[in-house]
Amino acid sequence: MLKSLSIRNYALIDALEIDISAGFTTITGETGAGKSIILDALSLIIGQRADAQVLLDKSKKCVIEACFDIANYHLTEFFKRNELDFDATLLIRREINPEGKSRAFINDTPVNVSQLKELGDKLIDIHSQHKTLQINETEFQLYVIDSYAGILDEVKAYKSKFIHLREQKKELQHLKETEAKAKADNDYYTFLYTELETANLIENEQTDLEQELDLLNHVELIKSTLNKALYALNHAENNILQQAVSIHNQLTQIAAFDKDLEENAQRLHSLNIELKDITAELERIEERTLFNPERSEHINLRLNELYRLQQKHRVSTVKELMDIRNDLDNKIQDSASLETKIKTLETAIQVKEKDLLTAAETLSLKRKKVFAEIEQKAVQILIKLGMPNVRVKTENNRSVVMKEHGLDDIVFTFSANKGSEMKAIDKVASGGELSRLMLAFKSLISEKKLLPTIIFDEIDSGVSGEVASQTGLIMKKLSEGMQVIAITHLPQIAAKGTTHFQVYKVSDKHSTYVKIRTLEAQSRVEAIAEMLSGNNITEASLVTARELLGH
Repeated sequence: MLKSLSIRNYALIDALEIDISAGFTTITGETGAGKSIILDALSLIIGQRADAQVLLDKSKKCVIEACFDIANYHLTEFFKRNELDFDATLLIRREINPEGKSRAFINDTPVNVSQLKELGDKLIDIHSQHKTLQINETEFQLYVIDSYAGILDEVKAYKSKFIHLREQKKELQHLKETEAKAKADNDYYTFLYTELETANLIENEQTDLEQELDLLNHVELIKSTLNKALYALNHAENNILQQAVSIHNQLTQIAAFDKDLEENAQRLHSLNIELKDITAELERIEERTLFNPERSEHINLRLNELYRLQQKHRVSTVKELMDIRNDLDNKIQDSASLETKIKTLETAIQVKEKDLLTAAETLSLKRKKVFAEIEQKAVQILIKLGMPNVRVKTENNRSVVMKEHGLDDIVFTFSANKGSEMKAIDKVASGGELSRLMLAFKSLISEKKLLPTIIFDEIDSGVSGEVASQTGLIMKKLSEGMQVIAITHLPQIAAKGTTHFQVYKVSDKHSTYVKIRTLEAQSRVEAIAEMLSGNNITEASLVTARELLGH
């Protein structure tokens, strides 16, 4: 529950401190006194977006702090999941600097706004007058049923599975579209792949063939040159080999006279051996170098095929052609595997749909069990609120397909008068009736959900007299199980509070400020009397105020 609230430099609030008790607290004040400002500041604590426009003094930061007692509300899992220290006394702080940047803290640990909102939703339910129209929404009516049936966690789990199933169906559709496109492309990919595969590509083949063709194209020149060389080396009358042998023999005869001559004679001997090897190798090359038009034609055909494929695929090497062939093979294999993936996913979806349908049917049964009880209790509350002939009925227009909330489309039908046709709430209920219906349903929700705190912000529109008194009694009854705060303009409700705050404005030469004070004894009697008769308090209004307060 909310224990205290501190607001500094927010809107018309310079500094304000409130200590709030358990039970039923009422807050009153003239129209425009600033009650909504306090509520707006509290909304920042539970995750509402902020901006610098709210600063009273634009040169200073705004700081709002709220202290909660959360000992008995099972919130440890939230703190564990968000890696925050848990303490039974919770302190939330929100700061807005002059540049409009906002910071939030939970027990002095910085958090983001989404974390703050998640925690705030577990701490306070703020119900303002404009939210009364929520009662017309199917989603809210279903929320009433689920809250009362105690299946909110089951609905959340179902919704998570439903969303996951929906994503899987999207994935299946994408796979089928991909498969359809793959099938359209597959014949072309197969043709290209077969052409490259049949070409029996070898990575270095092109270079080797180009070198061999170059040789074959120059056979005449090569043989002519080799023959001239061999003639000079070995076949001429005074050939090089004979001359080298003769020179070696001559040097050998005089080598004994000079060591340098001996060394050069030995070198010439080695040269003679090398020349003989070169001559033999050139003879072998000359013998194998043959005119071969068939081989040249074969090489030309093969190279033309390689060049054609390279031009077709806009590449310049056989290695790139091989990469394209492998990529085409992968595409063909992927296309084949798509069918398997689709069948596997279809099977998984069928299993999940069956499980989800079972879960949806279970939710429907649990919802159906509470229809009559909700109708009965809502009618009991509404009778107390001045609607003696009221009827409330829950209609379930079951869907043939599963939705995020299951198979049920809940519609509350309503009639306030005898003989009137039952119609959907948004078709027949007036503003005052909507307020009373919302109070009835909020009471039922709170009875089951047990939030620490609920705040009613002037939802008593269109009620007065005994109905207003009964509204206050219902709020007071509700406060036996939770903290209830009501911002009201009705004295009948204000008087029911265990604690009563009054919001007012004060002005100096420069500014107007919002203040709040706790009303005690006589000041509370006077405040209630003023609500009854206006600024001119009469003795009759004072008597009535005391009666309302039970004095």
